[in-house]
Amino acid sequence: MRYTTQNMVHRLILWMATGISAWFFAACANMASPNGGPYDEQPPQMLFSTPVNGETHVTGRKIEIVFDELIQVEQPSENVIITPPQKNMPEILAVGKKIRIELKDSLVPDVTYTIDFTNSVSDNNEKNVLENFSFAFSTGEMLDSLQVSGIVLNAADLEPVPNIMVGLHRDLADSAFTTTPFFRTSKTNDRGRFTIRNIAEGRYRVFALHDVNRDYLFDQPGEDIAFHDSIVAPSFELRARQDTVWRDSLTVDTIRTVEYTHFMPDDVTLFLFKEAFQRQYMLRPERAEKHLFTLNFNTPTDTMPSLALTDDPLRDDWYLVQQGESAASLRYWITDSLVYNRDTLHLQVTYLRSDSLNILRPQTDTLHLTMRRQPAARSRRARANEPEPVSFLSMQINMSGQAEVSDTLSLTFAEPVMPLDSSVFVLEQKLDTLWSAATFTLRQDSVNFLKYYLMRPFRYDEQFRLTIDSAQIFSIYDKWNNTSQTTFQIKPRDNYGDLYLNIEGIEGTSFVELLNAGDEPVRKSKVREGWAIFTDLKPDKYYVRLVEDANDNGVWDTGNYAEKKQPEAVWYAPRFYEVPANFEIEESWSPRSTPVEHQKLLDITKNKPKNVTTKKRDYREEGRSQSGQQSNPFGGIGF
Repeated sequence: MRYTTQNMVHRLILWMATGISAWFFAACANMASPNGGPYDEQPPQMLFSTPVNGETHVTGRKIEIVFDELIQVEQPSENVIITPPQKNMPEILAVGKKIRIELKDSLVPDVTYTIDFTNSVSDNNEKNVLENFSFAFSTGEMLDSLQVSGIVLNAADLEPVPNIMVGLHRDLADSAFTTTPFFRTSKTNDRGRFTIRNIAEGRYRVFALHDVNRDYLFDQPGEDIAFHDSIVAPSFELRARQDTVWRDSLTVDTIRTVEYTHFMPDDVTLFLFKEAFQRQYMLRPERAEKHLFTLNFNTPTDTMPSLALTDDPLRDDWYLVQQGESAASLRYWITDSLVYNRDTLHLQVTYLRSDSLNILRPQTDTLHLTMRRQPAARSRRARANEPEPVSFLSMQINMSGQAEVSDTLSLTFAEPVMPLDSSVFVLEQKLDTLWSAATFTLRQDSVNFLKYYLMRPFRYDEQFRLTIDSAQIFSIYDKWNNTSQTTFQIKPRDNYGDLYLNIEGIEGTSFVELLNAGDEPVRKSKVREGWAIFTDLKPDKYYVRLVEDANDNGVWDTGNYAEKKQPEAVWYAPRFYEVPANFEIEESWSPRSTPVEHQKLLDITKNKPKNVTTKKRDYREEGRSQSGQQSNPFGGIGF
């Protein structure tokens, strides 16, 4: 067929119009991308294994477990627990749908082996976790099947403790924990809970251990431990529960009675603590200023070090020592100008240091402390013979503006000062419209000699003014104070609330702490005649902790295994107390009425339970474009 030029033009226009129309309507269509169907939300399931799970008379040291999908094992060296404990690290590999395990130790005859994977096994794609998966076999005729379970809590604050080894000893002697590896073990999950499986009948001691050196016994003073006071004898009983089968979301199909085996004990509670012992040694010293240097230790020391200048050993009384912000640091203020003007101090420091047997012995170190270089600006002024600007003695006053009725007025100086007289401080109280002199007692802090208190009881709504004239206070380095004045007013009574707690069921001495939302104590009250009284509280939400203070020293004390002393008991109120302004709240609390593992509220629990299986996306919404949000080929909104 012959085409004219006009026919060809008509056909070309028709083709272009058809193509543009198709593109236009395709772009405006609200189409969804294929989503591939529902996500896999089920954990992997074991299909079979070699040897069979629960098999007896096993002689080989290689185990292979096959699952129904591709799997992975997260950190097997940390999360997979093999009992009896292995001296040599086993080989654990995830290969496709299989887990391959090779034990390096020789098998012990007539023993049940347990491979506890905890929550380490998951599928390879969606990370669905196979919770509490374990595998067992026996080298003898019987497979032991009893269980012991419970929870490990931090003794000081009842936090659930994850990843802590829990072990059993058949040897009931106290020395077994420190000399013999555990007989059977498990590990706590993220909620602090544990289950020790495949136990034979018998009587056992239960321990928890943060096993730093992985030898399955308590042989390091720095390891966290817990021990159960009672001997446990695992047992079981058959129980029944009612299971409901639903026909739909509203209609019950059937209710079935299901029998199951309940293992006991299932409520072992272990309180983890660290004994009051720590290796002691000195850290890197610092010389921040020419007249100040700091000796740092890894832990607070009860015995003060002795110092001597190596180039002038007979010089005495050349420093003042002050405890730093950390109880493990000591600040030395050099009072002798002939000493602090030296570029380098050569010191011999004798202090107590832990030796290889953890015994504190005197240690003498020679230190060379070099003074920091002067700033460039100061050096330029010195070269030009320009006078240094006046550097006043710095001090901090803790009260200004609104102040609490329970506060104590204090001043803290930046460096040691010459002896003070109370007359340099002018404290006045505003009575009507006039300022009148107010009495107080000046007292130096017994620990921090840079801090002074102006002791005076305050009452609600009082107003005060503190004035210090210039050059009234001098430091030992010839600095003096600048003029200072501060005004403060005590908050009125209706700004506060009171909380009265009637404590029931606790004998002996104890104290109660009010805690903030960060589980930190803000107030403390000793329990007297069954009451803990808190007055003049800021309006807030408070949580409550009680400590059974056996030695009545006002602080929580840890335990000691050699003395068979548990840490002091701690209890949390399973509720919070809202204290409004200008209110008195009176409540009763029986600490023993709620199981200890259910006392601490989730609000202030730091180690919150984690979702083992990640929440999945809605596959039905995947790939759907938002209606009306597709752009058309002309830049407008699609239809």
